[in-house]
Amino acid sequence: MATYILLSNLTDEGAKTIKTHPSRIQEVNKEFEAMGVKVISQYAVLGPYDFVNIVEGPDNQTMARVAAELSSRGSVKVMTMTAIPIDDFISSFQ
Repeated sequence: MATYILLSNLTDEGAKTIKTHPSRIQEVNKEFEAMGVKVISQYAVLGPYDFVNIVEGPDNQTMARVAAELSSRGSVKVMTMTAIPIDDFISSFQ
């Protein structure tokens, strides 16, 4: 499984949902698992993004589907990045 970082921002609709139903965040984690993605860690953050999620997924196609699914709901905008373990990155130069 590869590691991915999801940076997300709530839309106005998403902020309303979180305010009235904050456990919705954890419900989405279960939906990730149903799509083959494991949530490793999750943070609410200050700054240009509202949340940072570290996840493991089987491939880029699965992660693109997950991002499209989340974005299609209109409650969140997602940026997905592949994360390369630093040891793997360093060894690619050898």
